[in-house]
Amino acid sequence: MISTFRRAARCFTLRAIAPLMFLSPVAAHAVIVRGTVTDPLGAAIPFAKVELVQGKRVVAIALSGPEGSFEILTDAHGRFLLLTSAQSFAVGIGQDFYGGRTETISRNVVLSVASITERVTVTATGAPTPLEQVSSAVTLIPTRDLETRVGLLDDLRQSPGTVVVQTGQLGGATSLFVRGGNSDANKVLIDGIPAEDVGGGFDYGTVSTTGFGSTTNLGTAIELYRGPDSVLYGSNAAASALSLTTTRGTSLRPVFNYSGDAGNFHSYRNEGTLSGAFRKLDYFGGFSRFDTSNSIPLERFHATTSVVNIGADLIANTQMRFTLRNTDSASGLPNAHDFYGVSQDGKQSDQDLYSGVTVENRLLGNLHTLVSYGIARKREQAAYYGNPGTLVTIPSAFGPFQAYVGDLVTFTGANGYSATGQAQFFSTDRDQDSNRDELYYQTDYTFPHRIFALFGFRYENERGVFNAPAFGESNSIKRTNFEYTLQFQGDIKNRLFYSAGGAIEKNHLYGVAGTPRIGLAYFPVRPGSKWFRGTKLRANVATGVQEPSLATEFSSLYRELLQAGDTADIAKFSIAPLGPERSRTLDIGVDQNIRGEKLIFKGGYFHNQFSHQLEGVAPGDLQTYFGVTISPANDAAFLGAELNSLAFRAQGIETELQYQPFNRLFLRGGYTYLDSVVSQSFSGDAAAARQGVPEMNPNLPGIAIGSTSPLIGARPFRRPPHTGFFAVQYSGSSFTWAFKGALASRADDSTFLGALDTTLNGNTLLLPNRNLDYGFAKLDTSFTYRATSHVSVFSQLDNLLSQQHIGPIGYPSLPFTFRTGLKIRLGGE
Repeated sequence: MISTFRRAARCFTLRAIAPLMFLSPVAAHAVIVRGTVTDPLGAAIPFAKVELVQGKRVVAIALSGPEGSFEILTDAHGRFLLLTSAQSFAVGIGQDFYGGRTETISRNVVLSVASITERVTVTATGAPTPLEQVSSAVTLIPTRDLETRVGLLDDLRQSPGTVVVQTGQLGGATSLFVRGGNSDANKVLIDGIPAEDVGGGFDYGTVSTTGFGSTTNLGTAIELYRGPDSVLYGSNAAASALSLTTTRGTSLRPVFNYSGDAGNFHSYRNEGTLSGAFRKLDYFGGFSRFDTSNSIPLERFHATTSVVNIGADLIANTQMRFTLRNTDSASGLPNAHDFYGVSQDGKQSDQDLYSGVTVENRLLGNLHTLVSYGIARKREQAAYYGNPGTLVTIPSAFGPFQAYVGDLVTFTGANGYSATGQAQFFSTDRDQDSNRDELYYQTDYTFPHRIFALFGFRYENERGVFNAPAFGESNSIKRTNFEYTLQFQGDIKNRLFYSAGGAIEKNHLYGVAGTPRIGLAYFPVRPGSKWFRGTKLRANVATGVQEPSLATEFSSLYRELLQAGDTADIAKFSIAPLGPERSRTLDIGVDQNIRGEKLIFKGGYFHNQFSHQLEGVAPGDLQTYFGVTISPANDAAFLGAELNSLAFRAQGIETELQYQPFNRLFLRGGYTYLDSVVSQSFSGDAAAARQGVPEMNPNLPGIAIGSTSPLIGARPFRRPPHTGFFAVQYSGSSFTWAFKGALASRADDSTFLGALDTTLNGNTLLLPNRNLDYGFAKLDTSFTYRATSHVSVFSQLDNLLSQQHIGPIGYPSLPFTFRTGLKIRLGGE
């Protein structure tokens, strides 16, 4: 009885004080900050304490009302941030902003239960949304995970459903496979700018961590949306969407950060950043260079990265931001060392630039409008020097010819099968450009009863050039694409969250395509501090679409047949120009808070169908099945051609566990089972047309082999059925330590060494596809010691077990490496 009376009295007192705080004397020209305070499920939080902070001092305080709304007035002006607290919730630290005299600023606050991870995503919905309200599977990688890393690869492995494949060592071409999808089926956004090549390819191996991060250590640097998201991002978001964000300057005094380190294999890295905020302007700039020789001869690598992020508050609730990221890199091209026994002398140079301007306005907290213009400029040149190996005469379907081959080698796949022979060096100088200009407009409005509607329009102008002087080829294309997006989302009683939307894209190459998506998230048990308080059920159905890449369009089967004048076979086999690759997914799951968010379990099932996928037709099949005799001067004689003939299914189970036994220790782990199988393949159809005589190694009779693509009934290449990860992280006041691992089982693959890669006695170097790639356990550890408030020392130790086969067969991985260095911070508050 007494406790009930006290609670009532306390409530009455707070209700009485709140209006009085709003009526406090202020200057005639005041800054007004208005908004609402809600929990992750959108329920209002009354009597939350909202502090307006400028520099190191609190200039005004307010309490949220019964509906969660608050208003703060102050006669100060300049840069502020909101510090919000409420009983049983974690303290919320907002993004800083500028407030001028007479301006009214809208800022809503979402407070989370004391959480062990960042809880807000943008990639899934197009607007900042608490993870609790999202029906999709999203992984958020915090800034602190990147502090001692050179690149992104190992942190991308710390997510369910992902496989990262690097062909070689540092700087080698690197691909990301998500939930069984192809490596070019992922939309990559850098500060909202599409960064992948025209057609979806993206090399993660040259991307530095420089500049990626949020303004707080726990904030999100990387968002990975697992599943198709073509509704919001158009072509190439057929399997996932990956968003990388550049940090902003926040300190009222300039801050200079320097990081320098060195390690084995002649590795060294230097990085410097300058950031801060002055009145309406915030700024961040950074530069880094990394060099290494790697452990394979002629596989040296270096990269320089420049980053700029400048924001300005134009007027109240209207901001403009300019971002730029430029990377210049060069890497050796030694080829698959295990297949040749000798390194090829070559160099690939890349110049990648991404830049954009965004203007954003929020009117009264309900109407939000965004306009952005972004560019991507990607250049790639490959050159080879001299002729390695031995000059021999090789028989082929086109008659004998001379070529250089590597040493006589014997290599063994993870499946136990071996091959002995000499592989032909086939390489040619080439250069290609992939350019994109994009204009994007988005407006969204929050109606009464928390109904949110988003409309978007995207215009893309894509251009590309592909030159191969050895074949006399110089191709160029231009594509103009349009997309319209409409999406609705909302909730019913802060328990059932729904989203439904669709996009219509008019692609220059393949015409009109539609991509609908529906998602539901339901909380039968609301989050709380007790055991098993917080159960979320989610379901998501979505479709994706993907456009062919430049190189694929240039080497399409339709194009090759047309150039050869074979219109009869075009009609006979119904060969059409390249069309869109499509995906469809069903995703269901459960998130369970077990101990007041100290222990979180996430589990889910996904079923993906990838259809009309592009597949390479082997050179011999072009002549066997289409009767096309292609001149050896044409690259199709060596590389084949492409058509939409591949389809496969990928289903599986994802699990993840997060645990924070006490404040400074964080444990995390996950496991994914992937069951993928090819249902349609030209290679399989070709084998059937051979009346049961598929391509095979004569030393391994009776074993069908897909040389350039998987056979029907087999698994797609380089997607292991079992993958997992774990992380143990300790964060002390002066010492931090992390121990992480990525694990994978064996995977199907090909050596891609067919009839032209033979010994003088005719043995092929093809091996059976099943379980050809080795499994691995890549273990890494790092630590940082803060010696003073300005100086820290750190070490990063990678691949503690010196696993050789982290990449595909033929490409030895980098063994155990270490880097040690220091970080210096000058200035700031």
